[in-house]
Amino acid sequence: MIPPVTQPNVTHTLFPVRSKENFLIFGAPAIEEAEILEVVSTMNSGWLGTGPKVARFEQEFASYKHAKYAIAVNSCTAALHLSLLAAGVKPGDEVITTPLTFCATVNAIIHAGAIPILADVDPRTQNIDPNEIVKHITPRTRAIVPVHMAGRPCDMDAIMQIATDHDIKVIEDCAHAIETEYKGRKAGTIGDFGCFSFYVTKNIVTGEGGMVTARSEDDVSRLRVLALHGMSKDAWKRFSDEGYKHYQVVECGFKYNMMDLQAAIGIHQLHRIEAYWKRREEVWNLYNAAFADLPITLPVESEPDTRHGYHLYTILIDPERANISRDQFLDAMTAHNIGIGVHYLSIPEHPYYQRTFGWKPDQYPNAMEFGRQTASLPLSARLSDQDVQDVISAVRQILASSR
Repeated sequence: MIPPVTQPNVTHTLFPVRSKENFLIFGAPAIEEAEILEVVSTMNSGWLGTGPKVARFEQEFASYKHAKYAIAVNSCTAALHLSLLAAGVKPGDEVITTPLTFCATVNAIIHAGAIPILADVDPRTQNIDPNEIVKHITPRTRAIVPVHMAGRPCDMDAIMQIATDHDIKVIEDCAHAIETEYKGRKAGTIGDFGCFSFYVTKNIVTGEGGMVTARSEDDVSRLRVLALHGMSKDAWKRFSDEGYKHYQVVECGFKYNMMDLQAAIGIHQLHRIEAYWKRREEVWNLYNAAFADLPITLPVESEPDTRHGYHLYTILIDPERANISRDQFLDAMTAHNIGIGVHYLSIPEHPYYQRTFGWKPDQYPNAMEFGRQTASLPLSARLSDQDVQDVISAVRQILASSR
C-alpha cells in the first residue's frame, strides 16, 4: 500500500531557493532524502539489477493506477515498443498517432516495423482529433496511439469507440499523464496498454525508466519475456536465495528491464505523487492569474469530469499579437536565467520524417501552428515561490519590452 501523502517541502535543503544569479533548470526534479537513502540501501544490498525493489515499484504503481498489471522497463520508448509488439502489430501494419508529440512515439512504431500514420490535433486541446483518426483508418490499421499531451486526457470515449468499431488496439502514451484521469478512470487503464515515463523531467522520476500497464494476463506475460531478452526467467528468479533456476529463451527479446537502483528512487517519488501534483496545480494557477492580461494564448481549461496531470504549462506566442517570435521569446527567457522548453515542433518539421515518409508540416496545420508557437514554462514541485515569481517577472518584462 502507498503511505499517506505528505506535502512536499519546497525549501528542503536538497533543493534550496534559487538566487537570481543561478540558472533555473527546466524540469529539474524534486529529490528528497528518502530516495537517497533507498539508493544507498540498494547499493549496500549487493542487488542492483532487476529485483525486489522493481517488483515493489510495479505493485505500488499498479495500485496507484488501479491497474491489473504493471511492468517496469527502462524507458517509455521501450514501453511503447513492447506494447505495440504485444498488441500484435506486424511489419507493414499501420498505426495512427499524433503529429504533436516527442519523436519516441513515432520511432517506437517504426521499430515495431509498422507504418506511422499521422492524424492532426484538435485546435483547442492539442490532443489527437478523433475525427481526424477516422479519416485515416484503412484495412491495414492495427492500433491507435493517443498521446495525453501535457497531461490533458484525450477524448478517450471517441477513441475507444473507433477502436471497437474497427477491431484495433489502443496504446495510451501517458508520458505526461501519470496523474491524469478521464471520466473517473485513470489514464493508461482505458486502452489495451498504458505507457509511462519516469525520465528526469517527468512528474515522478527514476532518472531513466518507464512502466507499462495492461489488462490481459497473456499480454503481461509476453511483455515480461520481451523486456528481458526473451528469457523465461529474470535474474532475480535465477539467482535468488531459493537456488539457481534454469531459463529458456522463448522469443528474440530486448534489454528493456528496469534496475532496482532506479526503482529505489521511484518508490519514494510515487509516495509523494499527489503532493507534487498539488504543488504543480498551485504554480499552474499562479501562472494563469499572472498572464491573463498578456497577448499570449494560455492553456485552455480542463474538460468536464477530467483531471489534468499538469505536466507542462505551454503558452503560445503568436508574433503578430505578441510582437515577438517564439524563438526570440526563448532567447529572452534564457537571458533572464530561466530554462524553457518547446513541446513540440510537429513531427513533420523534422528532416528524417520528411525524407522517409514525405510528410510536410502544412499537411497537419493545427500541429504545425502549435509547434511553431509553443513554449513550455518551468512547472515542477521543486520550484520555490521565488522561482515562480522570477518566471512570472521574466515573461511579463519580455512581453512588455516587445510592445
